[in-house]
Amino acid sequence: MARLAGTVAVVTGASSGIGRATALRFAREGAGVALAARSKEALAHVREAIERDGGRAIALECDVADEDAVEALAERAEADLGPLGVWVNNAAVLAMGKFEETPPEVFRRVVATNLMGTVNGARSALRRFRAHGRGVLVNVSSIDGRIAPPYTTAYSASKHAVLGFSAALRQELLLEGARRIHVCTVLPAAMDTPLFQHAANFTRFGLRAVPPVYSPERVARVIVRLARRPRREVLVGSSAHTLSAAWTVAPALTERLVARGADREHLEKDHGAAETPGNAFGPMGPESETGGWRPPRRWLRRAAWIGIPAVAAALLLSRRDE
Repeated sequence: MARLAGTVAVVTGASSGIGRATALRFAREGAGVALAARSKEALAHVREAIERDGGRAIALECDVADEDAVEALAERAEADLGPLGVWVNNAAVLAMGKFEETPPEVFRRVVATNLMGTVNGARSALRRFRAHGRGVLVNVSSIDGRIAPPYTTAYSASKHAVLGFSAALRQELLLEGARRIHVCTVLPAAMDTPLFQHAANFTRFGLRAVPPVYSPERVARVIVRLARRPRREVLVGSSAHTLSAAWTVAPALTERLVARGADREHLEKDHGAAETPGNAFGPMGPESETGGWRPPRRWLRRAAWIGIPAVAAALLLSRRDE
């Protein structure tokens, strides 16, 4: 028997990347899935893929920054699929560029989507979880929500905020004694999604993901596992664990190394690029589950800087112990 049979899950940002992989995995586990994103056409493809495999899904065009649209999504999900048991706040947009060169309207839009979209989803989900007496809210942050690289001020600020929002909300539920309502936060490392192809870009260079880059299915597995066995925070990807540990024990040193590594690896300085708002204000095609960021070779050379903070931190600790 499917392990999540009878469960209804809402997944935002379900048209590509982590959201798409998560929706497909929920459906394979037997859950009914409400798919939400701004791209109606891309959502239709995901819904069709689920239905071909015998799953249940509905697809709703929704801008998560619009509180009324998110509430309408929740109402439709329950009307068509049944009581909500899981809500995944995954929708996000990225802007890359120096803070003072990123237009204020783009900065605001990133925060509105990534943070207020999560807040809007939480409001609608909790309303229903309280009525049912249970539920699992999964907020997708990022390793950038703990360790902020350069050129991502809006994105990193919003993902740090998602982390803090989730922690505060979790504690409120604890104090209320709402033991069957859970708030989980997921912090993925670099994932093979179209995030950088769709990003707003004010760096004047091409953008790329920094290896090692992991499959979005890896995050999907974690999210579906949280629906069954909730945990407060989960890092996804070995590089996320390494960077988080290094930041904890040697933050200043790690910050300097991350800055240099990100400057070297995030930006394709041999390829110029025109400024673009990317998908900040609307969807961009084509949508896909992956972004083609998993080169079979050379990733070790590019990823080497990720291990440096951990080594440096270990050296610092060993000196303190002497």
